[in-house]
Amino acid sequence: MSLPFLPADPMPPILLIQIAVAAVWLYEGLWCKVLGRSAHELEVVEAAPIFTKRQAWWFLKALGAYETLLAVWVLSGWQPVLCALVQTVTLIGLNSGGILFSRHVIPDPPGMVIKNTAFLVLAWVAAGFLAA
Repeated sequence: MSLPFLPADPMPPILLIQIAVAAVWLYEGLWCKVLGRSAHELEVVEAAPIFTKRQAWWFLKALGAYETLLAVWVLSGWQPVLCALVQTVTLIGLNSGGILFSRHVIPDPPGMVIKNTAFLVLAWVAAGFLAA
């Protein structure tokens, strides 16, 4: 059954999905970490016993640069399946490290995992369409 107010193909353009995924990486990487607009990000990294305060600061800046590059990669459309895989491994690593070392400063660890899982679904949808 077709509804007159819905488009024939309800799937948004792939570029819109890429922009949405890249915007998350750009916000998290450049805004929150590189530019330091989220003090909580540093607090989470500093809570990990593997870093001194200085190392945590440098790690956060490097992580932010890496996440910013992920945004560029997502927008490029190059090797989309590998890109989605790298995003998945990155978020599994970050979520695992956060829960393992910094759970006490993360307000809602289960919520973080659920949101990141939904985000990765979007990343894999983009990869699937670009790879087809």
